[in-house]
Amino acid sequence: MKYAYLLINFLSVVFPLLLSFDSRVRYYKSWKFIWPGLLLIGIVFLVWDVFFTLKGVWTFNPAYILGIRFFGLPIEEILFFLTIPFSCIFIYACLNYYVKWQIADRIVSFLNFMLMLVSIIILIFYYNRLYTLINFGTLFLLLILVQFVFKVNWMNHFYLAYLVSLIPFYIVNGILTSVPIVRYNNAENLAVRIGTIPVEDHFYLMSLLLMNIAFFEYFRKRDASFIDLK
Repeated sequence: MKYAYLLINFLSVVFPLLLSFDSRVRYYKSWKFIWPGLLLIGIVFLVWDVFFTLKGVWTFNPAYILGIRFFGLPIEEILFFLTIPFSCIFIYACLNYYVKWQIADRIVSFLNFMLMLVSIIILIFYYNRLYTLINFGTLFLLLILVQFVFKVNWMNHFYLAYLVSLIPFYIVNGILTSVPIVRYNNAENLAVRIGTIPVEDHFYLMSLLLMNIAFFEYFRKRDASFIDLK
């Protein structure tokens, strides 16, 4: 059972990896746009992860990990920040290719404002819970950036990809939290769960996916602009 978390990582990434060579989506051609953001955002989230582990926000069940650690984190947890975003961006790319329908701009703006409002309310009342504070504080800042600063035009696709990503999210996080492989300290979160998954995890995924897609789109468009200049 010590291979459990490693196996979850493997199964999360193996199908997107193999399907990357599909002749229509050709996800493998987008890898060069994914890796810079994947590494940069991975470092940010790993720093938070180390901090959360030190502060007792969560712990890892030694029965389901190999025991190889870096800065207190199991190697499987480090791999998580490569395999999960890679797979979620694969979903994003596939939906962009196959699904021509998109969420209306006014609904996207409404969702952005509602999420910002919810984040502010939660931060006011639960600022003393570390996981809650970092989660909703990060999401609020990200939404400010995409809505008012950068005014990105891909949030329609992002929200659709996020909704679809919730399907594997419930499988993966459901296993991680029900076995449990990762144990959460309810004193540092809202103590509200969907099944066995803390409600904050949904917004943690949203921030992780939002940051990775932002970098993916930036590098993809920069490359397209460079080609046009040629």
